[in-house]
Parts: sequence; structure tokens; C-alpha cells
Amino acid sequence: MLRPRPAIRTLPAYHPPLAGRDGLRLDFNENTIGCSPRVLKRLQGLTSEDLARYPERAPVEEKVADFLAIPSSALLLTNGVDEAIHLLCGTYLEAGDEALIVVPTYSMYRIYIMAAGAKVIGVAAGKDFQFPVGDVLNHLSPRTRLIAIANPNNPTGTVASHEDLGQIARSAPAAAVLVDEAYFEFYGQTLLPKRENLTNLFVVRTFSKVYGMAGLRIGVLVGDADQMRAVRLVSSPYNVNAVALACLPDALADQGYISGYVSEVKEARGRLERVFKSAGVRFWPSQANFVLARVASDKLGAASFVEHMRRRGILVRDRSADPACEGCVRITLGPRDHTDRLLASLQETIEELGIAQGASRS
Repeated sequence: MLRPRPAIRTLPAYHPPLAGRDGLRLDFNENTIGCSPRVLKRLQGLTSEDLARYPERAPVEEKVADFLAIPSSALLLTNGVDEAIHLLCGTYLEAGDEALIVVPTYSMYRIYIMAAGAKVIGVAAGKDFQFPVGDVLNHLSPRTRLIAIANPNNPTGTVASHEDLGQIARSAPAAAVLVDEAYFEFYGQTLLPKRENLTNLFVVRTFSKVYGMAGLRIGVLVGDADQMRAVRLVSSPYNVNAVALACLPDALADQGYISGYVSEVKEARGRLERVFKSAGVRFWPSQANFVLARVASDKLGAASFVEHMRRRGILVRDRSADPACEGCVRITLGPRDHTDRLLASLQETIEELGIAQGASRS
């Protein structure tokens, strides 16, 4: 009988709750108003011949390299951040290897590591989800071959300092160190300049969040040119579709659209955090386009809060299953009008459920 590898048979299933997403979608950290008008115009100009050809990645990689001010040999366009993680696991991990992640964090790190047959070493975040650099260093071993760190982290919105990340990369020269900067634009700080001195450092970005192109599935993986040659051997030559490749240059060219959206999200983030603080709801200050808050009361769990918000047309994400996130929800931020709707519904839900009574403040 044909059976999958043992590593696959033991994988945890990841089923994002995508069905029935009617309402203001503040549950998946997407851009809540969509992509740049320039991208839509480019989409409308695509022809049947554009779709009939195999996608050519190299010319667009040159444009992305110019945008990032790095050589094109140091980057690879990928089918979203997920493929970048998968490629690194396929390039560097074997059965018996170890890979470190700091929990709670993005679920797919664990799944791709396990699929490669490696052992996941989960290091718990510190108090208030602070990055535990000392514990990460203490868990390094000769078997450590990958370290995956989201910065800013999902679902907490917290960050690790560049000094701590550099120390980890220098302390584990035989391990691939992946710094996932999916929420870079909302944070404004990047580790890209350090890649020239750290040949085991990889940085990944996505065009699914601030760029509003989650449906096109495109990201970029950056690393040492010699290491990237090895990663390219694992990658399909046609991993990014022609529609995404056609749209990406226009998305990059419209930085006015990006900066305007980022500005409104940061304003919304501050407004939401002030409401939580005033109401006595526990939350964690964020550097991303979302805020994590503990909304459960003695009588009601986070699922009740999510359902009450959904009835008001607002979708938020229950993160109670994540380590140390019991009773927590994650709320994505968007432009001012979306934030007005969110805060009105939030205040009604807080009062209706009484979730703030006795809650500790951040």
C-alpha cells in the first residue's frame, strides 16, 4: 500500500478560516482596500497571449533588485512567503536536523520544517512576548540548521532588535537564519543591509500585505548570492505566475499609494490601542498592521467576542490556540473609515460582553 512519508503523516493540519468572510475583513492582515489603481489598470491590459506564455521571472527580478538596491543574484521571486519558507527548508534541512522558532509565531514555519523531516525546537517568547534572544542562543546545537523569525512577529506584533538577530546569525554560522519581514512597511526597519556580512542570513518580504496582492501570491527571498544559487536549484523556473509578474512593477512604482495606506494604518493602530487602554482591555503594542488583545472574560471566551463582532459586520481572528494567547483576538487595521466602523462596533461589543471589567491594562 502506498503511504506518505512518516514526516508527512504526523504533520498538523492548517485550515485558515477563509469560508464565509462576509463583512469588513480585519481577520487576515490583508490590505483592507486592495491594490494600487495602477495594478488594476495593468490587469485590465493583459491579453490572452500574455497568459499563453510561460512566465519569465528574470526581468521582473531585475526591477525588484533595483527597488531594493541589491544585485539580482541575491534575490528570488517566490509564490508568496510560504514558498520561500518551503524552499529554505528543502535546501537546508534533512531528517535529524533541528530548526528553531520562537512561539507564538506563523504556523507554516512548523509545518514546512516537519515536512522536511527535521525536529522543531519551539522557544517560548518572554514576558509580554519579548524576543528571548538568550533562550534562542541557549537552544543552539550542532544539529541546528534553520532558525525562522518573523519580525514583526505574527500574531503579537512585537519585534526583535537587529542586534539580537545579528548575534543569532553570527552564533549559528551553519544554520540558515530566516528573518520574515512580511510586515516591514508598517515597522520601517529592515535587516537587508546586514546580509552582506552574514552569508547565512535570509530576508523575505511579501506583496500580500501592504501591496494588497494576496490573491496573486508573490514574495521575494533575499540572501547571499552563493546561497541563493543553491536555493534556485530547488525552485521551479515557473514558480511565479505571469499575472503576478506583470503587476509587480506597477505595484512597486506606486509608492505614494503604499505610503498613504501605511500612514492611515499607523494612525488606526494608535486609535485602537488607545481604545483598549481606556477600556482596560489587555493588549500588546504592535509594529505591524494588527493588534493582539485579550478579550475573554470569566464567562465568555474569545470565540464569543469574534461572533459578536461578526454579527456587526466586522471579522476578527481568534488566536486562542496559539501559545500564551488564550482568550486573545488579532484585529487588522485599515484606513480611517474602516477604523471608524471597527471602533464603533468594538465599543458596543466591549460593553455588551463586559469583557473589560477587571482586565489588566497594557
